[in-house]
Amino acid sequence: MPSVPSFPRHSARTQGFTLGVPRTFTITPDGKTVLFLRSASGTDRSNALWRWDVTTGTEALVADPATLLIDDEVSDEEQARRERSRERATGITGYATDSTGTQVAFTLSGRLFHADLSTAAVRELPAQQPVADPRPDPHGRWVAYLSGGALRLIGTDGSGDRALAEPETDTISWGAAEFIAAEEMARYRGYWWSPEGTAVLAARVDEEPVQHWYLADPADPAKPPRTLRYPAAGTANAEVRLAVLGVDTAPVDVEWDREAHPYLVTAHWSRGGPPLIAVQSRDQRVQLVLAVDPATGRTREVHRDTDEHWIEIKPGWPAWHPGGELVRIGVDGDSYRLFVGDVPWTPESLQVRSIIDIGDDVLISASAEDPAEIHLYRCTADGAERVSTEPGVHSAVRTGTTTLLAHAGLESQHSRFRVADGERTLGEIRSHPETPSITPNVELLRLGDRELRTALLLPQGHTAADGPLPVLLDPYGGPQAQRVLARRQGYLTSQWFADQGYAVVVVDGRGMTGRGPSWDRAISGDLAEPPLQDQVDALHALAEQRPEIDLNRVAIRGWSFGGYLAALAVLRRPDVFHAAIAGAPVTDWRLYDTHYTERYLGDPARNPRDYAASSLADDAENLRRPLLLLHGTVDDNVFPAHSLRLSAALQAAARPHTMLSLPGVSHMPTDETTSENLLLLQIEFLRAALGGSDRTSSA
Repeated sequence: MPSVPSFPRHSARTQGFTLGVPRTFTITPDGKTVLFLRSASGTDRSNALWRWDVTTGTEALVADPATLLIDDEVSDEEQARRERSRERATGITGYATDSTGTQVAFTLSGRLFHADLSTAAVRELPAQQPVADPRPDPHGRWVAYLSGGALRLIGTDGSGDRALAEPETDTISWGAAEFIAAEEMARYRGYWWSPEGTAVLAARVDEEPVQHWYLADPADPAKPPRTLRYPAAGTANAEVRLAVLGVDTAPVDVEWDREAHPYLVTAHWSRGGPPLIAVQSRDQRVQLVLAVDPATGRTREVHRDTDEHWIEIKPGWPAWHPGGELVRIGVDGDSYRLFVGDVPWTPESLQVRSIIDIGDDVLISASAEDPAEIHLYRCTADGAERVSTEPGVHSAVRTGTTTLLAHAGLESQHSRFRVADGERTLGEIRSHPETPSITPNVELLRLGDRELRTALLLPQGHTAADGPLPVLLDPYGGPQAQRVLARRQGYLTSQWFADQGYAVVVVDGRGMTGRGPSWDRAISGDLAEPPLQDQVDALHALAEQRPEIDLNRVAIRGWSFGGYLAALAVLRRPDVFHAAIAGAPVTDWRLYDTHYTERYLGDPARNPRDYAASSLADDAENLRRPLLLLHGTVDDNVFPAHSLRLSAALQAAARPHTMLSLPGVSHMPTDETTSENLLLLQIEFLRAALGGSDRTSSA
């Protein structure tokens, strides 16, 4: 019999048990077909393109990288795109369709492929390589794509390959999202087809103003360093313009006050009205929705949002309602509400998270009294009706009356994907993930005066009679990236740590999404004190309720902002925290990017004290507890300089610590061996730092 892998190995091999799970759904406009990506098994990283027949409930393979005999060779541009979107899979990682859903374009190894669902034919198109982000026009005659900084066009029959726009210099690119848009605005694209398929609204990005940073891999001294354009806080961003590029007509520049509103947040072009763009001021306190005249490039203001702190970007808007009104998510009092025109369609009791689909009604995702649950609501002028019934986290894709409903909860390890016509279930799309060897033992709590949403995980079978446990706080803790959700996904690694003999505590503090604008903005000007205090308050409130908590043995671990929070904890509150594991931590906010950092801390030239108070180097002499720093040597998001500078400050203060470099690893470890051993090394560090535990399970 084959041996069962340890949990760390199993989790690494299955990418956190996400392989084999369907994703990236599209429903064709006739409601008869659901397209999606899925790998063949829970250990297969290569996604194939599938179709599910609504009438028969059967699925069929559309395109498989294995049968196309394509190895996954990734260009530097594609690798950067995957880093920004946190994409860890291989094979077909994205696709786009025409308005009928029958013409599909995707890339493999920088080559362009086209699938015609009406004939089941799949073939490579002779496009210029490497190809990125191909998108058929709404009528399926052309495929637009990116290559070498140009936005190009090729017929779906393989003819007529040509450039719609080419870069004038090597710092310019057409049709791609710049670093800031992809990393911080969740805008991963830079061009949009007109509904008629006769023109493209395209971004022109010039990175010439952005400073050069250099990233060398010390593990490979023969390899030259990468030269990157990185817009650190307070420095210049890329210059972004827009143009309407006609397939057969001259380009038209889009006009708006780019000096006052340099950030292009998103764009929308549909049959509901003229193209819409959302643009922000550099300080993110003003956001405009502008309608574009494609013939002249002139814009007119449709809506303006202002905020004394910042405008929070929410997915799915702006867009047009069939009735001609603007659909948006706006702040009203202490709620994020859905507005159609100037009329709110959701009550103050809902916190709207995203707009999913717009018909005569509007389908949204939102949270009510419990931010740990995300539900679906169908909204009209008469109010909002909840359409998801089971507890947990719900998402959806809808076209017409056909809806793909995804649900994850605490009662089941795996998500379900149900296709429905209104309230009638038509079938389920199969999922093939591996089943983990452990089951999360999750208890969701509300702690302290602020009712901090907290997840507590204890070792399987542990009772109060077994005595108190050392504690491991396992937060992200930073703005918006919610961890405490009513679903098992996301708690497996925490449970593995618990099963080694720890009480694991996950806390979502101020700044976390789902609790309204004032909760979001409680961290304005201070990324250190509110997040850290919330971890401390939740821990102490929990200890008052639960005898399993040993406040004399408390550690904290985290990655990215969580790594920053972990290092911050032992530096500033050694009275509470006795050890920390800081993975890829931001240690100096002046070294992090513009849009994220300036949203919370403002301009470093104007607010140097806020930056100093939220950074870590000045606290180095305070270290009295064990600290493990982990950092990938080629991290192009949180650069290795963060950990290196903190380590240098600790050395200068003669403060012992441990630093572990991860050769060849960026911000997102993907290698199976590295991912497994990272967990094992962390557990050994915790055992040494906290005095250990009798439990030694590695299942």
